[in-house]
Amino acid sequence: MTSLSTAGYLLLLLLLPISYDGGFIGAADAEHDLRATDLHNHRHRRHRNHHRGEEFEYSAISCRAYSASLDEFGAVGDGVTSNTAAFRDAVSQLSRFADYGGSLLFVPAGRWLTGNFNLTSHFTLFLHRDAVILASQEESDYEVIEPLPSYGRGRDTDGGRFISLLFGSNLTDVVITGENGTIDGQGEPWWGKFKRGELKYTRPYLIEIMHSDGIQISNLTFLNSPSWHIHPVYSSNIYIQGLTILAPVTVPNTDGINPDSCTNTRIEDCYIVSGDDCIAVKSGWDQYGINYGMPTKQLLIRRLTCISPDSAVIALGSEMSGGIEDVRAEDIVAINSESGIRIKTAIGRGGYVKDVYVRGMTMMTMKYVFWMTGSYGSHPDDHYDPKALPVIQNINYQDMVAENVTMPAQLAGISGDQFTGICISNVTITLSKKPKKVLWNCTDVSGYTSGVTPQPCQLLPEKQPGTVVPCNFPEDPIPIDEVKLQRCYSRRRNM
Repeated sequence: MTSLSTAGYLLLLLLLPISYDGGFIGAADAEHDLRATDLHNHRHRRHRNHHRGEEFEYSAISCRAYSASLDEFGAVGDGVTSNTAAFRDAVSQLSRFADYGGSLLFVPAGRWLTGNFNLTSHFTLFLHRDAVILASQEESDYEVIEPLPSYGRGRDTDGGRFISLLFGSNLTDVVITGENGTIDGQGEPWWGKFKRGELKYTRPYLIEIMHSDGIQISNLTFLNSPSWHIHPVYSSNIYIQGLTILAPVTVPNTDGINPDSCTNTRIEDCYIVSGDDCIAVKSGWDQYGINYGMPTKQLLIRRLTCISPDSAVIALGSEMSGGIEDVRAEDIVAINSESGIRIKTAIGRGGYVKDVYVRGMTMMTMKYVFWMTGSYGSHPDDHYDPKALPVIQNINYQDMVAENVTMPAQLAGISGDQFTGICISNVTITLSKKPKKVLWNCTDVSGYTSGVTPQPCQLLPEKQPGTVVPCNFPEDPIPIDEVKLQRCYSRRRNM
């Protein structure tokens, strides 16, 4: 690590009003201790009546040595004044401490209107419980960036896409957390433009982090994104916990969390109400995803509650051309949703969905419990390969209860490309007052069931009648599940 002289360090302090959050710098590093002491004394001289405040505690993958408050950069939390420049300046200044213990930007109580700003490495964005980050509704506040290479185009339109509200690429160790503060996408104007076909570019997401490692998003509320809410892509070692995500159930594409070509991801303790899939697992679109070749794998989802009347609780695809494997979901509650688990794919997708394990799911008021679609369509262009067939295999569901269900299963593979290795075990489904006449509609699938009510289709025969044979659920841990959060401390200064 390059060492700064004391004089050089103080030069930085003249540019940056920050505080030292004690306890994070190793006592053995004498020079670093000296810099911390200089910082403390400097703050005491310049902000004698400002540096004292309430210390707060939070849990994170990494703690930070230094902190600053957004209002110290000229931000105004009145819900009207634009704070885009303040957020950008704060992150830029704090990025100088990436190699010296990292930094935290504290967003105090208030309504902080902003356009896009980019994140930095070894950085924490922390929202006070009464802090609301309001996304600007002006297109000019969002740069137009290139399509994702695994998609080949924007999701809404050909060509580019508006950058997300919070964006980052090629980062390490990023934490977005708080005391259940709020990030409000104010998406209504975007939804109207999309419905009327007025957008030239794909709508922005609330958070997109690309090509990065070590991401935590936790203990926050997200509202009304213009499109997807949380989109980690081409990234690894991702921890998402304790989120509330809310959007009108009538608005298209407001997915909750979309892990996309990501490895080693843990999503837990989230409550999502959405006009689209609550969790949508993806890995690229047709030939673009096949060529990019980055699967989503080692994904753990647990203790999720979802309401989505027109979409899935957990969807795998439809953009899955880079592959999806080793997905584990447990302790899921679904209420008034179109389907519990849905696999979406089509001719031309290529790729695979394999080694999926779901257990401990409770569902109330559902159109379908199980849904697999081999004819989803929706291609990015006409250049896909009709010979690129997806592989769907080793799909396991067990220990489920569902009430008020219109149709237990709609399972449609692809002719000449069966979906194989389907296992459904210990599942009790109670039908609605007006169920479909055909309860299990199965084509081009194979596997078996055990202890399932009502009786499944003939393509999924009962294994060992009269007994319950459990489907597989791996016992070996996914690495992200062994990550333990640190107890961190910082200072909320009196304003």
